Amino acid sequence: MTPTTLTAGLGLKPQHYDAALSCDQPGLWFEVHPENYLVAGGPRLAWLEAIRARHPVSLHGVSLSLAADAAPDAAHLERLAALAARVEPALVSEHLAWSAWRGTYLPDLLPFARTHAALSRITGNIARTQDALARRIALENPSHYLHMQGHDWDEIDFLHELVRRTGCGLLLDVNNVHVSARNLGFSAEAYIDAFPVDAVMEIHLAGHAQDPRLGPALLIDSHDAPIAPQVWALYERLIARAGPRPTLIERDEQLPPFAELLAERNLAHALLQATSMACA
Repeated sequence: MTPTTLTAGLGLKPQHYDAALSCDQPGLWFEVHPENYLVAGGPRLAWLEAIRARHPVSLHGVSLSLAADAAPDAAHLERLAALAARVEPALVSEHLAWSAWRGTYLPDLLPFARTHAALSRITGNIARTQDALARRIALENPSHYLHMQGHDWDEIDFLHELVRRTGCGLLLDVNNVHVSARNLGFSAEAYIDAFPVDAVMEIHLAGHAQDPRLGPALLIDSHDAPIAPQVWALYERLIARAGPRPTLIERDEQLPPFAELLAERNLAHALLQATSMACA
């Protein structure tokens, strides 16, 4: 199954391995963080290979630190390339962020100023990654929680230029757009309308939460709740413009039963199918 035939997928969680393995839905696929599988063997890798025998998978990285001031760790890239060769993922993606600083790895995806120097640095890191994997990767738009000074580029222009320079694709996380728009005070609809959809290889949908102290004044990309109505509305706006693209339902905390996640997945699948028919 190729990315063009994937519809909606789910993040693969150990609690749901058995249900995922036995699930039989058209267009279904599963996404994992490759960092959990960069091993030579063991039960987790065996489960991933069993899932891969029945369903397409994608690798969604969280630690390449492409926006850092150094190249991605060569040993990590080698292990990632080995995993990709082993499971032959339909898609590979990473975050437009940094998480490593001079040998120290931080448990977060951190922002950066979109400067000309950052553009040059990230372009090089994407090229190194794509060369190591011998494939195109997709970059995810970040979530924002505060205004940052020192930008030379608008975010969408920055993403467009990265695509132009490297040939990479984009992963459009719709929840990130909603969260960032609320936190920074811009129009989520305008962002969706201006996004370079020709480069979109994958879409993410997720839930969010309000900050415990600030409430609705600060939204958190928490991945611990059902997808909000506003995010569904943005998603429908996006696929009406872009056409159907592989779409992942993300849930990382407060995991519900598999059937509840599958219901959200099936809603996204139905929207993609309706969009496909409308575009035919």
